[in-house]
Amino acid sequence: MNKELTNYMRAVFVEGLGKMTVKDAEIPQVKEGTILLKVLACAVCGSDLRIFVSGNNRVSYPAIIGHEMVGEIVGIGKGVERYKEGDRVAIGADIPCGKCPWCLNDIGNCCDDNYAVGYQFSGGYAQYCLLEPVVVKYGPICKIPKGFEADFATIAEPLGCCINGLERAFFQKGKSVLVFGAGPVGILLIKLAKAWGAALTVMCDIDQDRLRMAEIARADVEINTSQENLKARVMTLTQQKGIDAIFTACPSPEAQEQAIGIVSKRGCVNLFGGLAGGSPKIAVDSNFIHYREAYVTGSHGSTPRQHRHALELIVQNKINVADLITHRFPLEEIHQAFDVVKNKRGLKVLVKPNESM
Repeated sequence: MNKELTNYMRAVFVEGLGKMTVKDAEIPQVKEGTILLKVLACAVCGSDLRIFVSGNNRVSYPAIIGHEMVGEIVGIGKGVERYKEGDRVAIGADIPCGKCPWCLNDIGNCCDDNYAVGYQFSGGYAQYCLLEPVVVKYGPICKIPKGFEADFATIAEPLGCCINGLERAFFQKGKSVLVFGAGPVGILLIKLAKAWGAALTVMCDIDQDRLRMAEIARADVEINTSQENLKARVMTLTQQKGIDAIFTACPSPEAQEQAIGIVSKRGCVNLFGGLAGGSPKIAVDSNFIHYREAYVTGSHGSTPRQHRHALELIVQNKINVADLITHRFPLEEIHQAFDVVKNKRGLKVLVKPNESM
């Protein structure tokens, strides 16, 4: 283990709903089968905000959350052979148990144990993070090539979720794609669809400022649904056929209802973004789905394979993520980082636990 380590680190603890403090904590001790990371960066995800504001039944207080993480290995436990001190790695959120039928069939994001970094396991809003044996053995831990910008690798986690989303929507080259929500995930979905050969990409949102920030996705068409009739515009764009693959990358029941009403025959609506607890149920015209032979599905998280593929796309610059990162904050300014995300003043916001900035 790296002998430069002291006994204490700074870490962010969520101690209850709406209560988050930065304080000293003991650096976790390396044990058999574990890896100790010096956290280089952890990006703020919308689900982190939901944990902070509304809680999550997988998170017990006090908790160190944050799952879009990259770090440098500074400690290796006995029995760990695939990694060494000095390796820089990107971490995915969803951790397969490695034993159930879902995990054995490469669908670990559907594992009944539902393990995740930043939920049951400590996350990246700390100077150091210990990866537990099940994470090391089965989880998405991908080495970052030497010389590559570590900050960019934080985006592998959400991009892996987008890969899962397009796969679940049966995406094929030449299809049309529409994304509700012009945030970071919506942008990544458009970028990925374009990289995979979409014939038409459409981005929509109710916020013009958000659409303006999302111009980096280079969608073929942008629609402000607060100013324009979405269904009429879509039907004009598609010669009345509808959209082949639709993603609701926003926590909106209204968007989900709209999405189902504009899907093409044999098309797919992916309810990509989860809704907050207590959200109203959506109304579905089942006959519309019936006669269109359309699909309504969901996607949740990603698998280690998808996370690895996401990092490859980023490293190879097939998906440009440099323009997605708009803010960086030191750990002590975690509240400011969350505030930027909550108020949509930027796109991807990074917390840098070991930098004073």
